[in-house]
Amino acid sequence: MKIGIDTFACNSGASGGIYLSQILKRIPPSGLVYELFGWEFDRFAFTNLSEQIGFVPVGKIIGKTANSLWHYFKFPQFAELRNYKICFFPVAHRRLPNKFPCFSVGTVHDMAAYWGTRKTREHLGALLRVILPDSLRKLDRVIAVSNWVKNELIEKVNVRESRIEVIPNGVDTSLYYPRPTESDNPVLMQPFSFKRPYILYAARLHYPIKNHLMLIKAFEIFKERTKYPHRLVFAGSDDHGAERIKMGAQSSRYHNDIFFTGNFPPKNLPELYAAADFVVIPSFYEGFGSGAIEAMASGVPVACARAAALPETAEHAALYFEPHNAEDMADRMVALATDSELHKMLVEAGLERAKLFSWEICAEQTLKIVQDEG
Repeated sequence: MKIGIDTFACNSGASGGIYLSQILKRIPPSGLVYELFGWEFDRFAFTNLSEQIGFVPVGKIIGKTANSLWHYFKFPQFAELRNYKICFFPVAHRRLPNKFPCFSVGTVHDMAAYWGTRKTREHLGALLRVILPDSLRKLDRVIAVSNWVKNELIEKVNVRESRIEVIPNGVDTSLYYPRPTESDNPVLMQPFSFKRPYILYAARLHYPIKNHLMLIKAFEIFKERTKYPHRLVFAGSDDHGAERIKMGAQSSRYHNDIFFTGNFPPKNLPELYAAADFVVIPSFYEGFGSGAIEAMASGVPVACARAAALPETAEHAALYFEPHNAEDMADRMVALATDSELHKMLVEAGLERAKLFSWEICAEQTLKIVQDEG
């Protein structure tokens, strides 16, 4: 039996590609044939993870709209020609066909494009935003990474609850774990050097949904109250509205203490987490909250917004604030920086919480659904 896996919209191994990579490298030996299809430049992003995996390059015109049209009009014929019995779409909230000639499974990581108002929601593209709900309803099985996402699939796009299975993402504890760090020594990660102590927010620069500007305001309040030497590090690639975020940082009276890394090397991200004094996640919307779990597994306390799936993911192991309230956010930041007992308690609670999120379990449950033709 041949299973096709769509790598379009997986960002060449980043973001949704991390999820796919974690699943692929845990495929057990079997008589099943797995075949990836996607852009030619993604060929080696995933195929080195398992000897069972083949790759078929598809599509010559690069672009979100053109690729959406390929899925809409060309995919059914392509799947039949490749003789797929099952097709898996690991980033189903970003790219899907409208017709499925075989058993279909898709993972939805968030519904940010359907959250909030036109000004606040994530930009998906007009065409895809219109056709995606109908495509999601046609999937045989839908994997949601949190109960929050499951409820949104039911309420916003009318996916049948009986077709949805909640399977949380995992955390790779071989990468994310506590590391001893001398507090006075800079953290050296070529081409970067970070002087401790610093506060970390690892997320793409997407305005307004990631809420960087409110964190900048909270950081100003934090600095005024504590007079501490902390810096604020934003680790993430530019996205919609990135220039507005950078202008907000530049206009801050503490702009010399605000640092943008750009697209940070994934191999160094665990070390960046582990050396942070604490992590703040101010997002208005997260479908899961991988940043919180990665920080916790690294032995770093977390303060995050009481928004979307973040409380479901972090539960009792984080401090919470209202994402629209800079004073409330700053209160939690001051508490983490000044209360050593609280800091220690959250480190311990976070390490225990992170143990509940396993890529092994995620892969096992996902592959069971993918391989089940109902």
